[in-house]
Amino acid sequence: MTITSGQTLSILGQSQERLPLFLADLERVVGHESPTGDYPAIATSAVLVADLIEERLGVRPETVDIDGCHHLRLRFGTPKVTILTHHDTVWPHGTLAEIPFSNTDGVIRGPGCFDMKLGLIQAIHALALLRERGGDVALDGINLLVTGDEESGSITSRALIEDEARGSVAALVLEAAADDGALKVERKGVSIYKVSIHGRASHAGLEPEKGINAGVELAHQILAIQTLADPALGTSVTPTTLSAGTTTNTVPALATLDVDVRVRSGAEQERVDLAMRSLLANNPEAIITVNGGPNRPPMERSGAMGLFARAERIASRDGLGELTAVAVGGASDGNFTAGIGVPTLDGLGAVGAGAHARHEHALLAFIPGRTALVAALIEELSA
Repeated sequence: MTITSGQTLSILGQSQERLPLFLADLERVVGHESPTGDYPAIATSAVLVADLIEERLGVRPETVDIDGCHHLRLRFGTPKVTILTHHDTVWPHGTLAEIPFSNTDGVIRGPGCFDMKLGLIQAIHALALLRERGGDVALDGINLLVTGDEESGSITSRALIEDEARGSVAALVLEAAADDGALKVERKGVSIYKVSIHGRASHAGLEPEKGINAGVELAHQILAIQTLADPALGTSVTPTTLSAGTTTNTVPALATLDVDVRVRSGAEQERVDLAMRSLLANNPEAIITVNGGPNRPPMERSGAMGLFARAERIASRDGLGELTAVAVGGASDGNFTAGIGVPTLDGLGAVGAGAHARHEHALLAFIPGRTALVAALIEELSA
C-alpha cells in the first residue's frame, strides 16, 4: 500500500486520536518495574507487554527464553523490516514510588518512560495504525523484537537480534531521540576490558623489596592504556574502576582495572583490541591478563543515511516536522544490526531528555507526529 499525502494526514490524525489510549498503555508498562538483570521482574513484564500487543494487534507474540531472560518476537510473514525495542530499564525496584508515572503540562515522567518504554508503546501503536488502515495484510513483512536485557549489554539477546535482522532491508530502533528530537545515524562501538596485574605479596615494612607491587605495575599500565585513545578519530580509551591490595601493610599481589573503549569504526575497534591484548609489563616479573573485548560494533553513518533521507522526505512531504541527524557516543541494539550490514536508523522513539537520570522525561507534544512517522516509514519500507 502506497502512502499518499492525504493518507498520511489521516494517519497523523489517527495517531492524535489514539493519544489517550497510548498514554494509558504507557502508564501500564511504566507501572511495572523491570530492572535489567532481574529476570523474574523481566518475565512478568514480558507477559504484560505480550498482553498489550495482543490487545492492540490481535496476535500474541512469541516469548523467547534465553538463559532465563524473556524476550518477545512477533513476525508478520517474511520479515523485511525489523523493529527493535526493549522492556528492561536501568531503574531499581522502588523507583516508581519515588517517581510515579505522571503527565503534567505535557511532560511525562516515570522510570523508563524515556528509555525506552515510550518507544516500545510507539512501535505497538504505529503497527496498530497500519492495521487500522490496511488490515492484517498491512503488517506483512514486519518483525517486532522486544528484548529484556538491552541495558545490561544484550548478553542473552545479541544472537537473537542478529539472527532476526539478518536479511532485512532495514532495522528501525525505537530508542529515545537525541537532543531536540534528532535521529541517531551513528553510534560508537563499545569494547570493555578488565586488566588484572598479578604480582607478589610481601610485608610492606619488613621486606617490601621481596614483593612485586601489582599496584605500581597497574599505574604504569594505566598510563600506557590511555595513550591508545585517538581523539581525532573519535576513539576514547578510558580507565575507569580500579582496585589493588588487601591491607595497608602488604605489598599488593593483585590489582585490577576496568577499561571503557568507544570507537567510530571497526578498524579502530580492532586496533585497540590488539593493543590491549599486547600490553607489556614494566616489571618483567609481573603478569598481565586481559579479559573482555568488543561488546558492540560501531553503527557507522554510511549505513543510516539512506534511511534518514527517506525519513526526511516523508516528514517534509507530510508536515511531520523537520528532522535532524546526529552521532552519539552511547550504544544500542542498533549497533548489532548495523554490524551485520543491515541499514539501521536509531532514535525514532521518545523526544525528551534525562536517560538514566532522575530528571528523565518525555514530551507529549511529539508523540503523535513521531508515531505517524514511524508508521509511514515502516509502511514504505515493507512495501
